[in-house]
Amino acid sequence: MEYVIIAIVVVVVAAAGFLGAGVARTRRAKMARLPPSSTTGETATLPNPTETVAPSIDSPTQALPIPAPDVEAPDLEAPALEMPEPTANRLIRLRARLARSQSTLGKGLLAVLGRDRLDERAWEDIEDTLLQADVGVASAGEIVQRLRERTRVLGTRTPGDLRALLSEELVAAIGADTDRTLHTFPHADAPAVVLVVGVNGTGKTTTCGKLARVLIADGHSVVLGAADTFRAAAADQLQTWGAKVGARTVRGAAGADPASVAFEAVRMGTEDHVDVVLVDTAGRLHTKTGLMDELGKIKRVVQRQGPVDETLLVLDATTGQNGLTQARVFAEVVDCTGIVLTKLDGTAKGGIVFAVQRELGVPVKLVGLGEGADDLAPFEPKAFVDALLG
Repeated sequence: MEYVIIAIVVVVVAAAGFLGAGVARTRRAKMARLPPSSTTGETATLPNPTETVAPSIDSPTQALPIPAPDVEAPDLEAPALEMPEPTANRLIRLRARLARSQSTLGKGLLAVLGRDRLDERAWEDIEDTLLQADVGVASAGEIVQRLRERTRVLGTRTPGDLRALLSEELVAAIGADTDRTLHTFPHADAPAVVLVVGVNGTGKTTTCGKLARVLIADGHSVVLGAADTFRAAAADQLQTWGAKVGARTVRGAAGADPASVAFEAVRMGTEDHVDVVLVDTAGRLHTKTGLMDELGKIKRVVQRQGPVDETLLVLDATTGQNGLTQARVFAEVVDCTGIVLTKLDGTAKGGIVFAVQRELGVPVKLVGLGEGADDLAPFEPKAFVDALLG
């Protein structure tokens, strides 16, 4: 009986061991089919969104394809180009900018001419007023002489008559009939070429950019040549001006030969059939012989492809007589055809217009009257004098 009981116990234990081993094998098989745990530090590879996920045998439902997202291309449309203001009568619109010169020159002269008696002392005061405004000794003497003769002959005494008389004499001294045309019409097979020259700090590169706006406002197409390769920011500055109005800028590497940049700008202007090529040259002191010689080289290199139609000298109106000294040297090297007077709104010495024209025999063609993009105006003698007299 005891043997029977022992046999039954052995069979039960053996059966339990067999069942336990089977359960363990089943669990290991299920674990083998599961993905690796994220806690192991490994990176799971995500399925490609454009591929179809295959159905799993153990899954009760079939996975659906995951479509790729629709990505819109960014809007890369260039900003709208600026439309420069018309140049016609621009100086009349900007006459208020001459308030400082008006108070010194115009009102000063009218106050003396309005005295009860125009004696010798009064005429001396008129001449002094003209000299203080940088009109120049020769021009001041001529203006005073003509005023004395006309007031004596005509007997002019009313304020209105005196103002009209003074206006006529000042306009005559500036030169009402002087040709101030910018020669910017293209030739049959080449664009017109304009060199812009001047010393450092006169606003030369800014003037070049504003002049591009003037020409585009008048219907011309323009290419800009950044031949100021010595100043790091000059080419960037000029390119910014051009981009605003759709003018292409030709530039070289820092320190490149300025003459080669100018030559390339003219060549590209010819190929593109543009009307005008504006070349901005490096600012240089008139006392530096080597730099002035280089300016002459730029002009000679450009002339291999055609004539230089304009050479504009940019002068700072606030420098007074020192500006005249600069102008003389530049005129000898590059034969200037016109003067651009900048910062005329910032000086009480508007008489520099008279002096520079008389000294050089070169007309003032453009004047800068502010910091705005369209504050460069074609010079009009009558409008200028009217603004001075108020």
